[in-house]
Amino acid sequence: MSTQSTEAVTTAELAPATFEPLLDTVEIAILAPGADPAWTLSEVPGGLRMLQVEAPGSPVEIRLSAPLGDTAGYWHPKAGWSRTLVADWEGRSRVSLIDGLAAGCLYDHSGATLLAFAAADPVPEVALRFGVSEENDTHVVHLELPPSTTPHRILFVPHSPSVAWAMRLLRGWYEKQTPAAMPVPEAARLPLYSTWYAFNQQVDATAVEQQAALAADMGFGTLILDDGWQRFGSGRGYAGVGDWLPDPDKFPDFATHVARVRRLGLRYMAWVAPLLLGPRTDCYEQWASYAPALAKVPGAHVLDPRSPEVRSHVVRLCVRLVRAYGLDGLKVDFLDEAMAYAGDGRGDVGQALTLLLTELRTALLAERSDLLLELRQPYVGPGMAAFGNMLRSFDCPADSTANRVRTIDTALLAVGGVVHSDPLLWDTTAPAATAARQLIGALHSVPQVSVRLDALPEDHAEAVRFWLAQWRRLRPQLLDGTVEPGRPDDLYTLVQAGADGMNVVSVFSDRTVPVQPAVHRETVLINATAENRLVLEVQDEGAQVEAEIRDPSGRIIERTRIALTPGLHNLPVPNMGLALIRKTA
Repeated sequence: MSTQSTEAVTTAELAPATFEPLLDTVEIAILAPGADPAWTLSEVPGGLRMLQVEAPGSPVEIRLSAPLGDTAGYWHPKAGWSRTLVADWEGRSRVSLIDGLAAGCLYDHSGATLLAFAAADPVPEVALRFGVSEENDTHVVHLELPPSTTPHRILFVPHSPSVAWAMRLLRGWYEKQTPAAMPVPEAARLPLYSTWYAFNQQVDATAVEQQAALAADMGFGTLILDDGWQRFGSGRGYAGVGDWLPDPDKFPDFATHVARVRRLGLRYMAWVAPLLLGPRTDCYEQWASYAPALAKVPGAHVLDPRSPEVRSHVVRLCVRLVRAYGLDGLKVDFLDEAMAYAGDGRGDVGQALTLLLTELRTALLAERSDLLLELRQPYVGPGMAAFGNMLRSFDCPADSTANRVRTIDTALLAVGGVVHSDPLLWDTTAPAATAARQLIGALHSVPQVSVRLDALPEDHAEAVRFWLAQWRRLRPQLLDGTVEPGRPDDLYTLVQAGADGMNVVSVFSDRTVPVQPAVHRETVLINATAENRLVLEVQDEGAQVEAEIRDPSGRIIERTRIALTPGLHNLPVPNMGLALIRKTA
């Protein structure tokens, strides 16, 4: 017999509620079965507003509604490619500490925000409904919150000129609330070489050391040995994970191998998925009862972190890896698989992960204070700031657009750690511009690269050296500057990053490029369009400048002095090349 869901198709069909003005044009209604909910809205430092809702012992539903106006899109941390408007019968998201954040931003066609909010407490599991209410001509967001003995707290940002502006205010609040953010060693802020796309699981000590020597020479600072180093690490399945011992055929003396790579000048990290348990492992019988749920990845079960025994096991495992093999850090994967246990009535998964990660952080930092720990989208939100210092974009092999969008999405609410790209992959038989395209797509994060460096044609190798050198030079702007990427539904096709009198402008579509040569002592223009020119719009009084034009591999093809006067200028910059514009007076 089939069952039919009784959930209302649209939000207009839900039980009626009384709405009241909240902030700007946003209205609010609150429901709490069996309780008399009370709410207040107050101003907090940083220009934000804090909503507090009290309904002890009762689940709470917070309904937000905003007039459509000139609405263009709705962004949230799990938006992926769905960042335009959806109907309220379609918009759904379930979040927790390790899977996104209860946050969202409604914006208009100018890029200005109409509604921007985020949960002040990122740990509890929250269900959201959102979208355009066809019946009411509004955009709605409904948050379903679990019972709590303390007030539910939601942060709101008043109307702001851009999504990035609003997110900076939220990020600033989270940073002040996270005094124990995990330390970020210099190695976390250096280009990284990954073995994953270059080798997949077919890694061994000799091949890794060969790539490491080349990587150290090309400007990389860290190496990650990804999946495949462990016993049964082949076949793209996970039935053999859980023991976490090196494959003796691939790495007969893993500790000595790690030491050799570190002597080249690289830090060394290894991949681990400590919550996965496969039936081929020696420890399966011991831990199977703690892993009743199947993981989404093939062949494995997932350990339930709500068990104290599981948490102790994970901590012991990770400390053993770092200590026994002299590792500088770990890439901790598949934590989000624990969401298999969400909503089963046996306890909050986010709360359990908080306990686990707190214990893990304490133990690993006691082992080495400069530890590197990589977390991966979607578990890179503000609540994870204390537990990782490298926040990586989700997998997007060879997709420079996805890498750009995902790293910028991650950076909008990244607190503490530094954002890393997914490892870059490209066809080494293609023109050098192909390599440059991948590197440019990752410029606004720490670039990770995963191609066989010994197979690169010389012009590709030159491109890698050049763009990594430029990235290092521009790191204060790209990582630490004020970044304005534009509207999320435009996929960030013009990204500006400025600091210390320098402005970096990355251009990904054929459009006019705003510049202010009188304001900035140096402007770096990166042409990631299909054209061999950029059309500049000088928006200040202009200046005499020296322009240096380089091709995708970094070769200088022109140096010239020009007067950038107010208005439009055509600048011949090759596709996947750049122009350095410096004031001469």
